[in-house]
Amino acid sequence: MEFAFDATFFAFVGLVLFLALIVYLKVPGMMAKSLDDRADQIRNELAEAKRLREEAQHLLAEYQRKRKEAEAEAAHIVAAAEREAEMLTAEAKKKTEEFVTNRTALSEQKIKQAEVDAIKAVRSAAVDLAIAAAETVIGKQADAKVQSELFGQAVGEVKTRLN
Repeated sequence: MEFAFDATFFAFVGLVLFLALIVYLKVPGMMAKSLDDRADQIRNELAEAKRLREEAQHLLAEYQRKRKEAEAEAAHIVAAAEREAEMLTAEAKKKTEEFVTNRTALSEQKIKQAEVDAIKAVRSAAVDLAIAAAETVIGKQADAKVQSELFGQAVGEVKTRLN
């Protein structure tokens, strides 16, 4: 058997030397280490992503709770404002009714006083008119002696009333 050194043999020897060099330089270990490092990095990124997701879910739950609390507080504030508005409306209505009642009573009192004043003025005018008519009638019918007697009687009456 003759062994020929052909191209196949040299390709085979080159392949064996290449593989030996790869093993000698620990390329499979470096590749495994690189792949392990990459897997660790991906694992760490996944763990970080999971942690961030959990944190985001926690924050979302907290914000939803705060939103519900804020909505409840807003509803409470609105209800309190409505109650206060109703109270203010009732108080304003009561004060308005009291004001109208007071103004009506005051107006009625002024009307009654005006009636009394008007009656007094009419009586006074009637008395003045009666006195003037009496003076005219007595002045036409009475002479100087009768007028002097009437004047004397009136003065005497005034003196008695003053004392």
